Amino acid sequence: WTCESTRMAAAPPSYCFVAFPPRAKDGLVVFGKNSARPRDEVQEVVYFSAADHEQESKVECTYISIDQVPRTHAIMISRPAWLWGAEMGANEHGVCIANEAINTREPAAEIEALLGMDLVRLGLERGETAKEALDVIVSLLEEHGQGGNYYEDANSCRSFQSAYLIVDRDEAWVLETVGKYWAAEKVTEGVRCICNRLSLTTKMDAEHPELRSYAQSQGWWTGEGEFNFSEVFSPVEDHLDCGAGKDSLEKQEESITVQTMMNTLRDKASGVCIDSESFLTTASGVSVLPQNRSSPCIHYFTGTPDPSRSIFKPFIFVDDVKLVPKTQSPCFGDDDPARKEPRFQEKPDRRHELYKAHEWARAIIESDQEQGRKLRSTMLELEKQGLEAMEEILTSSEPLDPAEVGDLFYDCVDTEIKFFK
Repeated sequence: WTCESTRMAAAPPSYCFVAFPPRAKDGLVVFGKNSARPRDEVQEVVYFSAADHEQESKVECTYISIDQVPRTHAIMISRPAWLWGAEMGANEHGVCIANEAINTREPAAEIEALLGMDLVRLGLERGETAKEALDVIVSLLEEHGQGGNYYEDANSCRSFQSAYLIVDRDEAWVLETVGKYWAAEKVTEGVRCICNRLSLTTKMDAEHPELRSYAQSQGWWTGEGEFNFSEVFSPVEDHLDCGAGKDSLEKQEESITVQTMMNTLRDKASGVCIDSESFLTTASGVSVLPQNRSSPCIHYFTGTPDPSRSIFKPFIFVDDVKLVPKTQSPCFGDDDPARKEPRFQEKPDRRHELYKAHEWARAIIESDQEQGRKLRSTMLELEKQGLEAMEEILTSSEPLDPAEVGDLFYDCVDTEIKFFK
């Protein structure tokens, strides 16, 4: 399979951010991501428990199968419902990863390989720290390459290179890739934003051993002077601007909190929250990773489009997590048009129960001003109750009772659906 490339415009800027103390409040690392995807695409939020795997077993990713590892970690991910990987997510060890499709001087491979989103999930399943997840991603990238259609669309094929933000309680890694070549920067302070253009310059803390000689062989670098990753690998006509979105968080005078991150993701004026003819922020996530190991990490997911009209619902990893079928799309198994070749010959209805309930709410908010305003303020009130309950967990000196939070995400989704009815 290769793409019959009818090139769509470049991917819209979808953003991810991380803020470290002291910019972030109270010794917390705060991570956030908006996923800008085709308007009608459904994103589901799914939990997978930790698992042991048979020797020599394989794992079927979106387009290709690769060797499985002996043990995978528990993960909670938000993903376009037709693919295997994830746009963003977290694992039980407090590692969070998000990726961005980026355009570089070198067009992405059109053969089916690992999607950037597959690598997000593989990093979460196999990495106990941000650095371990980084190593997992780059070794799989070198072994299997990246490529394949990013969209559930037989009529156009878009393949991208990827950038990743990989975060744990101590540090973050910004990883940017061009084919199998890559560079990464370690971040331990301040605020960092990545969107769909290269951001690494001359500070690289790790890189592919042949990165520079490859750039020279392509005639993109003379070998003289400083090596600046974005200057060397960015497309010549790179007009994308991530500036306003980047500033929206960096300009915060106050300490950055979970609420600040949510407000940033909801900001349409800066372009962080996308709502255009062809693209929409189809799902969002925020995570709080306390640097103090005795507090749990808390992960918030919307599971619905447009964060300015969605509720961020909390999730905490414990041994007995209650599964949430209402944020899971129908499963079509081997009959799924995304799995059969030729792919994407039809588009099944992938809406899950929460998505359907939310469609009703969105229509009200758009059409009827008075009722819409009321609805939106009730939604924010629900969210605020969740945030306050989580604040108590973070500031409490008592150890967390797993029984109390195993149903947390389930209950929030349930309440939200009831409330839309």
